[in-house]
Amino acid sequence: MATAATRDGVLLNIKQLSMEFSTTHGLLGRRQRSILAVDRVDLQVRRGASIGLVGESGCGKTTLGRCILRAYKPTGGELLYKRADDSMVDLAGLELGELKPFRPDIRMIFQDPYSSLNPRMTVLQIVGEPLRVNNLAKRSEIEDRVAEMLRTVGLRPEYLRRYPHAFSGGERQRIGIARALITHPRLVVADEAVSALDVSVRGQILNLLMDLQQEMGLTYVFVSHDLSVVEHLCDYVAVMYVGRIVEQAATADLFSRPRHPYTEALLSAVPVPDPSVREQKQRIVLGGDVPDPAHAPSGCVFHPRCRYVRDRCDTEEPDLLDLGDGRGSRCHYARELVLHGIVADGGRADGRLRSDTGPGAAT
Repeated sequence: MATAATRDGVLLNIKQLSMEFSTTHGLLGRRQRSILAVDRVDLQVRRGASIGLVGESGCGKTTLGRCILRAYKPTGGELLYKRADDSMVDLAGLELGELKPFRPDIRMIFQDPYSSLNPRMTVLQIVGEPLRVNNLAKRSEIEDRVAEMLRTVGLRPEYLRRYPHAFSGGERQRIGIARALITHPRLVVADEAVSALDVSVRGQILNLLMDLQQEMGLTYVFVSHDLSVVEHLCDYVAVMYVGRIVEQAATADLFSRPRHPYTEALLSAVPVPDPSVREQKQRIVLGGDVPDPAHAPSGCVFHPRCRYVRDRCDTEEPDLLDLGDGRGSRCHYARELVLHGIVADGGRADGRLRSDTGPGAAT
């Protein structure tokens, strides 16, 4: 977790960011419709901290992460990135050729450790490729740098010439992490980085990510649908729904007292190991599905599924209310509603997740 000393600046300031896709439908595909996957998002990513993007599938969190990486070119808004010399640049306005100097700085850890590694390349080639493509090391230096990075992520340097099929899922994800970090980035987008792993190794990989953050001064944007993972890894949380951020807050504040009905419903689904707490907890089941972004409801986009809905919610779109201490909620009644959260259950011990085999073991 980031310390107070590392949270003194904003590394990435996202302002009114939008990402719109056009699709064709109808006879012969002649009709077009627009899907606003990310809708006027405002978000600050603080240097050295971890921010979690959470929400149901289809809420836009992965699309936002890919806009940050500039895998997608946003259709509106700004991505104001602070360089090492403290000058600012709008990544959203740059063309592909102009983005190359920033590729080593902003890297991604992919979800699936099986499909994200080329089966025809050795570990040396996979991890060393970003150094070669970005001209960050001489050919004679690449092997030594890759070997050192493998040690850093808990793998043996002897694995350099093995192929991905020789590794378990946890080991493959460590290779993916090594590939992302070999350029010594400042900002890392982790897209569901542990969701494809067996439960027994998730804690090890999360502990590794937390250790690497401390050692390398990394800033994480952690995309996940699993709030129990976000609780342990992230300093701040932004909750997304139909392309918009409906609540943002420090992790402890959001988990203990949510200020948006959608967040309350998400938290009610988080498993609680303590039987005495679990018995008192009531699961909130939302009716219906996440709306189609191409046909979003009028007013508050959450109102068709909200159990606190009132007449105003049907017609008037709420702003992101500033609730102080960095908290914001896109609900007309955020200051009035008393919503239920969860209390930390003790799963974290000294800032780490419990693990049967220990965080340093490659599994």
